[in-house]
Amino acid sequence: MDLQTFENKQSAEQKNSFTQISKGKLLVIAGPCVVEGEKELFEVADRVIGTCRDLDLPIIFKASYKKANRSRIDSFTGIGDAKALDLLGQVREKYGVQVITDVHTAAEAAMAAEFVDVLQIPAFLCRQTDLLVAAANTGCIVNIKKGQFLSAESMIHAVQKVRDSGNENVWVTERGTTFGYEDLVVDMRGIPIMRSFAPTVMDLTHSLQRPNQTSGVTGGSPHFIQTLGRAAVAAGSDAVFIETHPRPFEALSDGANMLHLDHFSSLLKTLSKIHKVVRS
Repeated sequence: MDLQTFENKQSAEQKNSFTQISKGKLLVIAGPCVVEGEKELFEVADRVIGTCRDLDLPIIFKASYKKANRSRIDSFTGIGDAKALDLLGQVREKYGVQVITDVHTAAEAAMAAEFVDVLQIPAFLCRQTDLLVAAANTGCIVNIKKGQFLSAESMIHAVQKVRDSGNENVWVTERGTTFGYEDLVVDMRGIPIMRSFAPTVMDLTHSLQRPNQTSGVTGGSPHFIQTLGRAAVAAGSDAVFIETHPRPFEALSDGANMLHLDHFSSLLKTLSKIHKVVRS
């Protein structure tokens, strides 16, 4: 099916599912990379959710309950699946917000769906049919990260797998394309291309990773977060994905590319203004 045919098949219900959450505003998906512990999780949740409410922006709180894709075997992977998922459920209940987390296998989908509202498919797994179908079958919103090895156009097939499984609530996330061995680039043309067949999120932090470092620890360029965010929202991104931490240098995962929590509010003020201009 070509891109235009696919776009024409979208129903009003499909297009409105995202709008019901965003209400026409810039949707923010934000939180720490991974659940590091109860104290750390609620420290970030308090500030992230509070900031978005102060700015009148819709928020979906994000944290991975475990990290399955690590460069080294001694890298931090989580505090335990059951404990981390329970904490995410507590965040959802305490603050009355939707929550998103990653799933890595078909068996994890139903387990995670009891505690969160959105299941995220990691970029390296975006072609895994059994995982996409299992996530779709939970009835949760499914957010598929674009593989670093795929074109924007080709994500239409991952989206179609979810819809063919009976779930119309599927989003896609841009997170950069492999450039050489240790860098990523973002092609802004991909945002309007993917928006033609699904609501499109811009991952502002993972897109600035410098992966595959010889040390086995991923690097990053967080000083470009605002630059990338401005460009992506101007290009029409429906939402932004931001991993943030009060002490990135102490973060147990992806600290090198995370936004310092102290800069979260000012970034959103800027991006929200751009979003309003673009949508007007």
